[in-house]
Amino acid sequence: MAASADRLTLSAVERLAEAAGAAILAIYNQDFDVTHKDDSSPVTAADHAAEDIIVAGLRALDPTIPIVAEESMAKGQGPAAVGRVFWLVDPLDGTKEFIRRNGDFTVNIALIEDGKPVLGVVYAPARAKLYGGIMGSTAERRDLAVGAAAVPIRVRRADEKALVAVASKSHRTPETDIYLNSLPISDSRAAGSSLKFCLVAEGSADIYPRFGPTMEWDTAAGDAVLRAAGGAVITFDGKALVYGKAGFTNPHFLARGDVPLSLLLR
Repeated sequence: MAASADRLTLSAVERLAEAAGAAILAIYNQDFDVTHKDDSSPVTAADHAAEDIIVAGLRALDPTIPIVAEESMAKGQGPAAVGRVFWLVDPLDGTKEFIRRNGDFTVNIALIEDGKPVLGVVYAPARAKLYGGIMGSTAERRDLAVGAAAVPIRVRRADEKALVAVASKSHRTPETDIYLNSLPISDSRAAGSSLKFCLVAEGSADIYPRFGPTMEWDTAAGDAVLRAAGGAVITFDGKALVYGKAGFTNPHFLARGDVPLSLLLR
């Protein structure tokens, strides 16, 4: 089948994420070794096992679409060019959380068209939570632990005098605290991986600011779910975060629900 931003593709990608998650949990539930890449970030057998499953599945789904996957890129095996349509894959987002065994890690798969994340799946296997989104169409969450059907999710209308923030569990910076202290924050949560985007998408938080290095595969799937749920991911000059940039690196960004920009960007 040809992959596109539709329900059939979303269902296929969700199945791939679940299969990758099962491989991750098989390693999570036993002893495993940790090595480090050239950038000093940790990597485990679970990262590689999950990526192998996802890449094979995406190629079977549509062999014409380039795949930018984190571990392949780290080994210099990424596509020579991506064009206007490509996949972004982080097979195990939150490897530090995986190593700490705190459950805050995800499988991230996103389809990019013309710089926009038009379809995305975020799966948290240790929590059995699956999020999916098609930009302009639907955003949903499933609780696989109880076999629940998908439920629609939507960003919430924020209380402008009492915002709820979520920030990185492992990468919080002084700039993050300075920014949050400038806003009327009533509660702040810490979470790992792309779950931060999903908390905003489902209305559990209003904003997620990120001051620090990220790659496009870290953000694309969560960004897709959030956009599908009515939110946005913007840079601090108010522009939408775009994908397919040179080196696939992101600037600092702000993920937001239904919060006025005038309150967030001053």
